[in-house]
Amino acid sequence: MNLRSIVISSNENGEIDDLRQVMQTHRELPAIMLVNIGTTMTEAKDDITKIKAVFRELAIKNHYIHCDAALAGTYSALLNLEPGFDFRFGADGIAISGHKFIGSPIPCGLVLVKKNYKDRIGKVIPYIGTMDTTISGSRNGHSAIFMWYAIKKWGLEGMRQRALDCLELSAFTVDKFKSNDIVAWRNPSAITVVFPEPSLELRQKWQIATENGFSHIICMPGISKALISQFIEELKKENNRIDLADPVVGVM
Repeated sequence: MNLRSIVISSNENGEIDDLRQVMQTHRELPAIMLVNIGTTMTEAKDDITKIKAVFRELAIKNHYIHCDAALAGTYSALLNLEPGFDFRFGADGIAISGHKFIGSPIPCGLVLVKKNYKDRIGKVIPYIGTMDTTISGSRNGHSAIFMWYAIKKWGLEGMRQRALDCLELSAFTVDKFKSNDIVAWRNPSAITVVFPEPSLELRQKWQIATENGFSHIICMPGISKALISQFIEELKKENNRIDLADPVVGVM
């Protein structure tokens, strides 16, 4: 849309940090706010209620809040995790991926918006006899079937249990790292575990995502404790080899 964008800094765990300062500088303009409900590397979740409070304080009435909840949105909603991010909390639009937690075999996503926003882009398509409210004018029908099948297969309780299993696995993973003297952490109610980056060889072997000196493991459905333990064991052996290779410095 060729609109000017402003990057907002984040704190150590990945959440929005200096929003008030940025908004105060540009308070005369309407704002489109892109909020993360689970950032890529640390799964940090921005708090919409805090964002709305800043808008009220600065009297910014014209704004739109879009929540990128690609991974964390599904299980956060299933377990009512805090901070809340749906329309009750002030969201205007929400995006959730179908190929992540839900498990569609092809990349796909779901965008939810308030009806008044959807109606603004609707156009009558004569040959199908209905309104088209998609931005692109088309969509893949297979994606909807795959998502419907997964939801019907697991059911609400089944998907909720999968979410609980993922959270339990992420807690196990952090404990396993620490018991092997490896620094690791996760954000509250997150299934993403962050730790110092291993060697390139180990990252390539295990396909570990890495950025700014840190790597992560996402404890998705289907990942086992045995697999986590195997990776940590290899990482521990690598760290031990590095420690043994460190030169000894003598002080006279």
